[in-house]
Amino acid sequence: MSTKLVIVESPAKAKTINKYLGKDFTVLASYGHIRDLPPKDGSVRPADGFAMDWELGERAKRPLGEIVKALKNADTVYLATDPDREGEAIAWHLREYLHEKKLTGKAPLRRVAFHEITRTAVAAAIVNPRDIDQQLVDGYLARRALDYLVGFSLSPVLWQKLPGAKSAGRVQSVALRLICERESEIETFKSQEYWTIEGDFAVNDAAKFPARLTHVDGRKLEKFSIPDEKTARDIADLRPRAEFHGSYLDDVPPGHRTEGACPQRRERLTRGLRQQHHPHRN
Repeated sequence: MSTKLVIVESPAKAKTINKYLGKDFTVLASYGHIRDLPPKDGSVRPADGFAMDWELGERAKRPLGEIVKALKNADTVYLATDPDREGEAIAWHLREYLHEKKLTGKAPLRRVAFHEITRTAVAAAIVNPRDIDQQLVDGYLARRALDYLVGFSLSPVLWQKLPGAKSAGRVQSVALRLICERESEIETFKSQEYWTIEGDFAVNDAAKFPARLTHVDGRKLEKFSIPDEKTARDIADLRPRAEFHGSYLDDVPPGHRTEGACPQRRERLTRGLRQQHHPHRN
């Protein structure tokens, strides 16, 4: 008697889903990933288009034996692993392995996914199969390739420097490099004094607002244009009641702007700006 075979990740999930689907379905667990990269040189070959070799895990032999046995009486195979990246990768490994070993026979492989373990969600997934999401699989393959390439390159160095350490990962290694580069920048940094001049301004009796001096005698102030306190105070003393025109008004907060005013009124408002100088050392 033919049945429909459903493959999930965990045995606990298989038991629950089997109750929902009934006697016409056989639900088995893969117990997670069935294949991984062999822990040896050459398992990932960047020069060969990042070709990757795979081998069955020790834990996969028993569940795969049960799956292969159930395939003999199956007319349809549903890959019902989790809908995330790892679940998609498990479904992809199952499909690739079964095709490589020519174990599926005439039974089609279909990918189904559900986001909750309920009778309604499981039944809806079975009647709405989809293709394996290759983008999720590619994301998984990229992560595994990086894990392998980074780990096999750095782990031997780590073992020499820190006896007892396990392995170097793709995330920790990059983070450590960023920290080291930043520390080097801090150690080689040479401080340089510079000053800025800020003032509090107001139009007539309106609320004050802060602004920073950006130009002196038509020359734009760069970061280190005011190198010491004496220069800052000399500039500040030259402008006890300066007039501000043009581009300065573009930076006045909305409540103080003079758009729409006639030229004579704008000039009066501009001349009404009062400044209290506050040189700041940085």
